[in-house]
Amino acid sequence: MSIKYDDSHLIPIFRQKDLNNFRPKTVESLNLLINRNGAGNDFLGWLDLPNQKINELSDLLEVGNEIKNSNDLLVCIGIGGSYLGAKAVISSLMPNNNIRFIGNHLSPLELSHLLKELKEKDFYVNVISKSGTTTEPGIAFRIIRELAEKKYGKKSKDRIIVTTDAEKGALKKLADQKRYRKFVIPDNVGGRFSVLTPVGLLPIVAAGLNLKSILKGAKIGLEKSIVDNEENIAIKYACNRSILYSKKKKIEILASMEPQIHYIAEWWKQLYGESEGKEGNGIFPASVDFTTDLHSLGQLIQDGERNIFETFIVIDNYSNDIQIPYDNENIDGLNYLSGKKISFVNMKAYQGTRNAHEEGKVPTSTFHVSELNEENIMELLVIFEIGVTLSAYNLGVNPFNQPGVEAYKNNMFKLLGKPDIT
Repeated sequence: MSIKYDDSHLIPIFRQKDLNNFRPKTVESLNLLINRNGAGNDFLGWLDLPNQKINELSDLLEVGNEIKNSNDLLVCIGIGGSYLGAKAVISSLMPNNNIRFIGNHLSPLELSHLLKELKEKDFYVNVISKSGTTTEPGIAFRIIRELAEKKYGKKSKDRIIVTTDAEKGALKKLADQKRYRKFVIPDNVGGRFSVLTPVGLLPIVAAGLNLKSILKGAKIGLEKSIVDNEENIAIKYACNRSILYSKKKKIEILASMEPQIHYIAEWWKQLYGESEGKEGNGIFPASVDFTTDLHSLGQLIQDGERNIFETFIVIDNYSNDIQIPYDNENIDGLNYLSGKKISFVNMKAYQGTRNAHEEGKVPTSTFHVSELNEENIMELLVIFEIGVTLSAYNLGVNPFNQPGVEAYKNNMFKLLGKPDIT
């Protein structure tokens, strides 16, 4: 199996009553999802995406391969679900790539650095927004579009690609006026579930990743997650989270032993935070990169307030590994490790960390990824998508809306003096 979930250390701390209560509840939540009659069922289009056929995506492949083969940069402009899925997949598998993500904050510093790079290199732009009026990507697109028009003149229309609503919105209107190439964000797929729409797939293809393998992994993850059996990882993960939340464990720490998959955790935080955090409910999703953060947050995890639980992601096998050399002087005292691979030491660090945290009364479980590749990463993401839906249904909240997101925007608009805000 490419993805395994080890909750063997959790089960002994649960009472049989906990499992008897929450597993049937989680299966009931799965049935709500499969039958598409739960809250937010008009946003379940993402369930169909793993079954897309390659020939249905020919236009996307053509544009993605055009960008890839040009060796130019692709600037992806978007925020939240409009960039996190693509960045999670691309940065995990191709840390050195031709994709630049912007429009996900309001700092002038990173944008300034990017503009300097774009003046020196050729680039395409993919602006991703349902409405085209979201502040952060809107500002970035206005600035980068101006640069593209100055640099490429009339040919800039061939360099700008829009991913937006099929029928309405400011961005759709602009794309029609300027005759930009367009891809559609489906109405029945929310941003944080959109990695398998053009939102995520165009940048993924442009980066050079294998679309066939991406879809294969997604299909495997879906098929494994929608059956009621003891091997269903999504059921086990959601059930365990619900039990821990009932025991006042209010913070989940996603702990990776591989910094290259840092943005998997960033994507996961949005997915779980926006889906669960409603009506006074929800587990706070946090993340750490080990072993680095053991030297900063390790003390709190080990000895701090016991309102946390920990979920590890571990890569079991590495295609690139390094052997530790022997040193005749051995001043650092590390010769006992000579001849061993760094991945071996990393695995022992994981095992030692997990044992230490359990001794510190932190409940733990682990996702094991057999190796880093397109299939496995996408399988993991789909398992997480199913898992959060079940967790949210267990809580009695709609996994697919985000009513609280607008609060900061309305306050910001008032302070900025936006004309149509009262």
